[in-house]
Amino acid sequence: MTRRVAGQRRPTRGPEPDREPDLVVVGRIGRPQGVKGEVTVEVRTDDPDDRFADGAALTTETGTLTVESSRYQGKYLVVAFEGIADRNQAEVLRDTLLHVDRSELPPLEDEDDFYDTDLVGLRAVLTDGTELGNVDDVLHLPGGDVLSIKDGDREVLVPFVKAIVPAVDLAKGELVVDPPEGLLALTEPTPEQDPV
Repeated sequence: MTRRVAGQRRPTRGPEPDREPDLVVVGRIGRPQGVKGEVTVEVRTDDPDDRFADGAALTTETGTLTVESSRYQGKYLVVAFEGIADRNQAEVLRDTLLHVDRSELPPLEDEDDFYDTDLVGLRAVLTDGTELGNVDDVLHLPGGDVLSIKDGDREVLVPFVKAIVPAVDLAKGELVVDPPEGLLALTEPTPEQDPV
């Protein structure tokens, strides 16, 4: 059974003094598309038609972008933002993360759904209690989500599937890794050879 990361969540300070918005990444701007300011967007939401609807406001590190129009071109979502009129302006936006406030999203109903920052920072332990490290990042790869677990300079990449990560305890700040034979051996550093 596959676990699912619903989007990347990160807390940030918002304009309202009484509440800190809980921002969720719903996309990342890619390369410009054409010469009229459109961009490709790597979608990180289950509901792109709603999140990228005409008039939708998306928060970035530097302000807000408003969707003027969006369309699919093959497997890519192409978005035009208000005020972005040419390729040069679009290029400046490359790699910009697009957020919405979590309060605008429906709650996660499945116990196997998580936001990235629910996972980042969790302590990873093996089934026998041996510490593996801490979750440093969640990689959204074509084959599925992968946890980057680091312990000092050592990094272990663990597919985020229930067979390998059978338990996630957010309250305890811990997840359990039950790696198949050889998974951890693939990440062991190779010993340096003695000079001849």
